[in-house]
Amino acid sequence: MSSLSNLAKIAAEICPAGTSPHCTVKGRFAPSPTGYMHLGNAWSFLVCWLAARAKNGRLVLRIEDIDPDRSKPEFVDGIIEDLKWLGLDWDEGVDIGGEYEPYTQSESTLLYNRVIEALQTDGLVYPCYCTRKELRSLASAPHLSDYGSAYPELCLHLSEEERGEREAAGRRSSMRLHCEKAEIGFTDALHGDCCMSWKECGGDFPLRRSDGVFAYQLAVVVDDMRQGITQVVRGEDILHCTPRQVYLYELFGCTPPEYIHLPLVVDHEGERLAKRHRHFELCKMREDGISAEAVVGYLAYLGGLIPTCQKMSVRKLLDTFSIGQINTNALQLEKDVIERLKGLSNAC
Repeated sequence: MSSLSNLAKIAAEICPAGTSPHCTVKGRFAPSPTGYMHLGNAWSFLVCWLAARAKNGRLVLRIEDIDPDRSKPEFVDGIIEDLKWLGLDWDEGVDIGGEYEPYTQSESTLLYNRVIEALQTDGLVYPCYCTRKELRSLASAPHLSDYGSAYPELCLHLSEEERGEREAAGRRSSMRLHCEKAEIGFTDALHGDCCMSWKECGGDFPLRRSDGVFAYQLAVVVDDMRQGITQVVRGEDILHCTPRQVYLYELFGCTPPEYIHLPLVVDHEGERLAKRHRHFELCKMREDGISAEAVVGYLAYLGGLIPTCQKMSVRKLLDTFSIGQINTNALQLEKDVIERLKGLSNAC
């Protein structure tokens, strides 16, 4: 069997829609259980739910727990509780099962490995022996984009003898995906037509690290194909990674999903929210007596979905929702946002 047919065989297994145009909407919540949900996560998941339900679509809850050092089981329970508190629901997922199990990435590692083996057979990936220290030293090289320096393909053309020498010296290899396309394009519902060169996306990137951990870029594409996801809603900080994922779809001959990259939620000083912003966690807000309707209404107002700041349920918000309403500027929180949300919660 040829290498190409091997790749095609796996694609036929994991991509039920194949190359056919998407005719139904299926979105997904795909949180990483590395902390509790904050307002930024709530914004992305709120729009994800609205975008799918507005078109009578389905939703999946998938836990992206491939980072073994940071993923914690207790965060999974917290994420589910927070999503339900906001009023969001889903049709299949980690807690209720479904046709496309498993819904946790840590249970899909054998499949990810098969995909890498197929890509390797086809000559599309190569072992890279660069250490983290060596890669950090590249940070001083001129940056090709806002996202850092492109990997300079140091290990792409190593001979078998050179690879053997590195392995004999005890170096473990990652597996990098190579691409010779000049540019990769895709369309985003908010950003329009986007086109980036491979180097602008960071160049050849690892699908599996030297310690055996699989990359997000590989896992998310394989799982989205396997579960028939047709719509992806996420923060615009991931926009620059999207060509990598689109290229993987091309290799498998599968249709990429519709992408909606949202403006980020930032604090009053303009810094994007992260899991270190503990006071913006939904569980803490709930403990402080803040209502889900206050959070939903506040985010909807900042995002341009409603004209005035008021309490709002997700079901009510669905009545008037459209993607075109979304404000493409960052959602900047007020300095006293917690007090604002408390007041909104107590309003009649």
